[in-house]
Amino acid sequence: MRTLTLDGVLTAEQAAATVRSILVEQRADGAIPWFTGGHLDPWDHVEAAMALDVAGEHAAAEAAYRWLMDSQNPDGSWYAAYREGVASELNRESNFCAYVAVGAWHHYLSTGDDAFLEEIWPTVVRAVSFVLALGRADGTVSWRREEDGSAPDEALLTGCSSIHHALRCALAVAEHLEEPQPDWELAAGRLGHAVAHHPERFLDKDRYSMDWYYPVLGTALRGAAAKERIERDWDRFVVPGLGVRCVSDRPWVTGGESAELALALWAIGESTRAVEILKSVQHLRHTDGGYWTGYVFEDDAIWPEERTTWTAGALLLAVAALGGDEATVSVFGGEELPSGLTEECCAVVR
Repeated sequence: MRTLTLDGVLTAEQAAATVRSILVEQRADGAIPWFTGGHLDPWDHVEAAMALDVAGEHAAAEAAYRWLMDSQNPDGSWYAAYREGVASELNRESNFCAYVAVGAWHHYLSTGDDAFLEEIWPTVVRAVSFVLALGRADGTVSWRREEDGSAPDEALLTGCSSIHHALRCALAVAEHLEEPQPDWELAAGRLGHAVAHHPERFLDKDRYSMDWYYPVLGTALRGAAAKERIERDWDRFVVPGLGVRCVSDRPWVTGGESAELALALWAIGESTRAVEILKSVQHLRHTDGGYWTGYVFEDDAIWPEERTTWTAGALLLAVAALGGDEATVSVFGGEELPSGLTEECCAVVR
């Protein structure tokens, strides 16, 4: 196991316990549910797998990706949720399906395993094809395909920010394997432009902190624009000493959102504040190394009473980025990822 430490946040022993809290939940088939008896969704499954890679648990991470390869639907999708290996929610969410590309590229950068990258490449291609088939005329992506095959003519800012990041990682895989994908480049350019410049194209979910920081985390916003966005709503979402609210008008801080904000802060050079955010959520830590999902501070109550693998995973990824883990820095820093943001792409949507 690779050592993960961050002064004031995690000792090596604490990090190892957090990694174990993920490993003990992983099923024999590689699936990583939220918690024992809980469901699995493909996005959070990938986040947990990436955390295993930063800890050096490459075989366990590979097993998680093999579960995705084995479970992919013929159309390139995965269902929104699985329980005990059986699909329990039959709609298919676009950002859930796209995220395999982020995981595949991160796993390659963590392991240098070209053979596995080539093996998972068809899975990535099918997933991206499914996602881009949900593309809308304005460059955004519909947020899901229903069980009956229909798709709402609606896009979510958080989901599309994540898809933009996934497309950039998919392009990195394609470039490495010398498999040019000009349609993906165009789609990444159009989507990144929409996320950065056209908030009116998305459903209004302004209450949710994820809509605040995900354009930054998803690499569409960087530089002055990213810092301005973070500053604008800092006081609305950040509760000093406790973490980040999930929703602006609720007294509920969550570990996953807090760790993801820390990762976004690190990506724009705000490492000091990132560390402070990670310190602030250590009250969610359990003695077994896992993390409670959230805390209702007006009631002084843990809620819900579950310790989720993706909360632990998000925290480990933020610690890895702050510690300079090369794979995590490359994937979430964004500077080394193909952007797709050519003048031709941007002209399409202006």
